[in-house]
Amino acid sequence: MTAELVRGQNHPLPDTRLEIRVSAGHPVLAGATLGDEQGRVPGAEWIAHPGAPSLHGVAVPGEAAAEHRLTVDLEAVPGAVHRVSVLLALPGARGAAGAARFGAVAAPHVVVAGHDGSEIASYTITGLDSESAVVALELYRRQGAWKVRAMGQGYDGGLAALLGDQGLERPADLAAAILETVAPGPAPVAAPPQRVPEAERVRHTAPVTSADAAAGPPAPVTPSPVTPAPVTPTPVAGTGAPVTGAPVTGGPTPATGTPAPAPSGAAPSGGPIDYSHPRRRAATPAPASEPRQAPPAPVAGDASGWSMDERLYNQVWGMFEDLARTAAAYRSACEFAESRLDRELDETLSDYRSRVGGANDSARAAARARHDELVERAQAVLDRDLAQLAAESAVVEPALPAAFARWDNPVWHAYRVPAEEPMAVRLGDLHLPERSELRIPMLVRLPLERGLWVDSGRGRSEAAGLLDEVELRRLALDSAVAHTARLLAAHPAGQFAVHVVDAAGAGAAALAPLVESGVLAAPPARGAAGVSAVLEQLTERVDLLQMALRGGAADALPPGLDGARQLLLVHDFPHGFDDRAVTRLRYLADEGPSVGVHLLMVADRQDASAYGPLLDPLWRSLLRLTPVPDDHLADPWVGHAWSYEPPILPPGSAVLRQVLAQVAGARR
Repeated sequence: MTAELVRGQNHPLPDTRLEIRVSAGHPVLAGATLGDEQGRVPGAEWIAHPGAPSLHGVAVPGEAAAEHRLTVDLEAVPGAVHRVSVLLALPGARGAAGAARFGAVAAPHVVVAGHDGSEIASYTITGLDSESAVVALELYRRQGAWKVRAMGQGYDGGLAALLGDQGLERPADLAAAILETVAPGPAPVAAPPQRVPEAERVRHTAPVTSADAAAGPPAPVTPSPVTPAPVTPTPVAGTGAPVTGAPVTGGPTPATGTPAPAPSGAAPSGGPIDYSHPRRRAATPAPASEPRQAPPAPVAGDASGWSMDERLYNQVWGMFEDLARTAAAYRSACEFAESRLDRELDETLSDYRSRVGGANDSARAAARARHDELVERAQAVLDRDLAQLAAESAVVEPALPAAFARWDNPVWHAYRVPAEEPMAVRLGDLHLPERSELRIPMLVRLPLERGLWVDSGRGRSEAAGLLDEVELRRLALDSAVAHTARLLAAHPAGQFAVHVVDAAGAGAAALAPLVESGVLAAPPARGAAGVSAVLEQLTERVDLLQMALRGGAADALPPGLDGARQLLLVHDFPHGFDDRAVTRLRYLADEGPSVGVHLLMVADRQDASAYGPLLDPLWRSLLRLTPVPDDHLADPWVGHAWSYEPPILPPGSAVLRQVLAQVAGARR
């Protein structure tokens, strides 16, 4: 059974020798690029196009045409290649056959078939408007196996913008050279238009989807994201390329030029309608002797990278991308099913012929049955992909190093202060409502590019609404202490210093592990004078470092200046802060990260509302975390609202104090 994909979906490839068929209804250029795991193409020699049609297992046609057949042998591509992107581009306005944008022509249809001709997946690229180049499909390597992803990522800037997005140098010159190698044939002669009933025309131009869900990430998908997104957004440093454009939600595909003939299965006057795709051929059943391959068993560290930590980091964000895309595809498929149901019900009500003899009830029942079938298929694909991700998570989580691991991971019991700074630290977990128990580690790269803000307010979380204000503030400070301990544990001895501002002394109990272990640079600052002294010290440090770096005189810094990165933990803001102190705090948030001075705020934005919009830039510059689960992390890649889970220490565990004792001992 062929999987009919929508934007963002993926599907496993049971075969490595493939034929990709393109039906555009208008002359287009077809090509392919070979990229690394991030989708970046090293150079022009890694592009298959009409001027260079054969390349490392990929063969493309040598001219622009309305129908194309590309062949791909994934076993023949170099090992460094992780993504094969199939691209389509309009040759440009050349005579009557020219077109400037995909929105003015029929939506291209792409089919991926095996070496025996059996169709594996298909995708109708809808939703394009002013774009003149598009990445149609992406064949990508995941856990040693290959998958196909429906991309539909269009570019208003044409082929030059597409190639530039894949990291190629001088993309405009390269695009011009490629387009010069094709010469579209003569314009097709338009046949006299045939009248097709509106209901049948709409039904035959609407895309059909099975929601072979893929996250990834995304749109995001981006969304797209997805973008994935992607994905990095928001707090997420995703690795996948975002998918642009809105998810497919049904509706007719705009087309101009020669009208398509009426479908052969459509009766001329109200008879049964053939709902098969007008450009699809019957699939050849796969031989019984070649069963589809089962998903490969997950393996920890099954990603690219120079070290095991780097491979695990890339694998975690590959899981994030997959979850983003699979959820985006599931939601897109459900939205399409709903929109198609609404459209078909409207058509039924508007057709006077169906109002007699019970035809109206039969048509509505059939429409609902088609809707339920699409949703069930989408749910089945989602369940399959989530089960695979859950299996991967089960093997990856125990293999994570301390910086990436949860507090309940046994790796912390063997913790030793590292000799080198890790790539990232874990600041919590992320999940989506489709399966809340599937958690993806939220890894943030080091050094931090922005400060952190643990929100002690209620926000939108139901969990926060069940707690009183005092308990919520206590949890916020406990969470900030856990983040601080993790940052200390991630850095080599003496390379990370922590300062604390607790103006009213209200956080003494929660701050006790930091104070008693001796890991703080100085006792917590109290009162307005203490707040002012700490802020002045750190502000002067930022000024000195910035002047030295900008002037190229790093050797002119004072000899006693501590070279360690600095973290300022501020509790109970804005208590103890006057206007001058607030200005210095904003300066540290904006300028500090570039020279290794970071901010960790524990505050309720409502408490600082007296400052009006003055502090809005401060909140926006910080990565907002919460002490309780909350779905506040927006993802512009695929449009998801990720739920954030804070790092929770096991009840009664002494792991935090043990880790801090190791850090303090290494300093001595």
